[in-house]
Amino acid sequence: MTTAILSALPEEQSGLVATLQRPQRRVHAGRVFWTGSLHGKDVVLALSGIGKVAAATTATALIERFGATRIVFTGVAGGVGDGVRVGDVVVAQDYVQHDMDASPLFPRWELPGYARARLACDVALSALLLEAARACVVSAQGPFDPTVGRAARQVHHGLMASGDRFVSAAHESARLRTALREAGHNVLAVEMEGAAVAQVCLDYGVPFAAVRTISDRADDAAHGDFALFVQTVASRYADHMVQTFLQKL
Repeated sequence: MTTAILSALPEEQSGLVATLQRPQRRVHAGRVFWTGSLHGKDVVLALSGIGKVAAATTATALIERFGATRIVFTGVAGGVGDGVRVGDVVVAQDYVQHDMDASPLFPRWELPGYARARLACDVALSALLLEAARACVVSAQGPFDPTVGRAARQVHHGLMASGDRFVSAAHESARLRTALREAGHNVLAVEMEGAAVAQVCLDYGVPFAAVRTISDRADDAAHGDFALFVQTVASRYADHMVQTFLQKL
């Protein structure tokens, strides 16, 4: 069985590539894929690209070209849920596309042809990711960078939202969270790729799980917070969580 590890940005995966055993670099569909093994497990590493279309293309290639039998997505996200702070970790329970709106033909956020708005992640894989995330938080001796703050890290499990927009204004974040909550979707974090990968995996019957470290609060400071966080924290979290996850697999 081959486990695919997806990341949105190079900084989130550089540590994994460096420790890959029997690495082989392959180019397909304009993307670079690394195959090899980690902790005795066959893996393929890839960058999703930014946005839902790019992520869907990469996920499809992982399944059809590289025979991925499960996909795990690591990366960063903006926190929008109550109590979800910078430095926390969110493991997705399910996904919604916050920019999906085919109304009045379909209810807002419902995926045409799927009769649902939310796409569930694999329960077993998500449970392993939760264990790995909690181990990462426990092992972290204080913050990786003083700009992140010194409050204890928390691990959350729940709904994440994806859309082709970097949410970076407080009023936009509040409006998005309120609209989703009123429809029964209590979202914890927002990013730009996970829901697309979840949809591809549903189509192919491939188990999918995702974990995101909160880099910002999807507000007016998001751009600066995001850049700093990716450089100083994200790669360490992703590396630790994936290595632990693979050991538990």
